[in-house]
Amino acid sequence: MHTEQANNDNVAGWVLYDADCQFCITWARCSQKLLESRQLVLMPLQTPWVRTRLGLPEAQLLAEMRLLLPNGQIYGGADALLEIGRYFWWSRLLARAGHIPWVNAWLHTFYRWVARHRRCGTDACGTKIPAGPQH
Repeated sequence: MHTEQANNDNVAGWVLYDADCQFCITWARCSQKLLESRQLVLMPLQTPWVRTRLGLPEAQLLAEMRLLLPNGQIYGGADALLEIGRYFWWSRLLARAGHIPWVNAWLHTFYRWVARHRRCGTDACGTKIPAGPQH
């Protein structure tokens, strides 16, 4: 995956993910070609220039994926996914529906639930893997 800052001239934005989280890495790898087809570049949140640009404490930095646009706008979590959805014809309707208050609330709740329950393989992303099966 990319680790250096890309040339802003050809970049629509940077999709920032936690490179210490196996769930996040898998998601990034699966969506890389699709995102790059819209000039959206995947970049780890741990990249030095990204850390500097966001200026967030570690816990906040890795709490959610983000979309950073060349104009400096930053979207996080569900808002980032909704903004990314605007780049693809097949997801524009969902991106528009995301502005309906009850849909927006549900999407944010669902995103936070997934983020809290992601399994990284380590405790790097702040989620602990249970010792045994959950009932």
